[in-house]
Amino acid sequence: MGLFMAQVRPRWSDMDVYGHVNHANTVTLLEEARIALLFGEAARHAGAEGIARGVVVARIVVDYHAPLVADGGSVRIALSVREMRHASFTMDYEVHSGPSEDDPVAVTAETMLVPYDLANGRPRRMSDAEKDFLAAWRSGSNCA
Repeated sequence: MGLFMAQVRPRWSDMDVYGHVNHANTVTLLEEARIALLFGEAARHAGAEGIARGVVVARIVVDYHAPLVADGGSVRIALSVREMRHASFTMDYEVHSGPSEDDPVAVTAETMLVPYDLANGRPRRMSDAEKDFLAAWRSGSNCA
């Protein structure tokens, strides 16, 4: 598969005094796209629903290439898994300024995510089903 596509609609309230979506709200748009993949039907169908029961962001990097504005339309976010470890994985994001892959890339980002056992309050290893599900969205070859 490689890339997961999400359409996310920035809200008017996401914009700052400069007329573009501010950093905190950009991170929220990334989260909405990530939730669509990790908490969606495909994850449940693959037996990877454990991710939805507990995953935390351990690291986030956001690079801005152009302003992202809320104009009433959706933006296209492409997600992929770049790196997988036994107890973490890294996702890459490419945020286009509109709904099409032809729209310019406004933001690129990455998050390192850690499966988390909420009941015991600690990180946990991924199950085989979770690894298989994430591998289907892998864009690189850094798998441990």
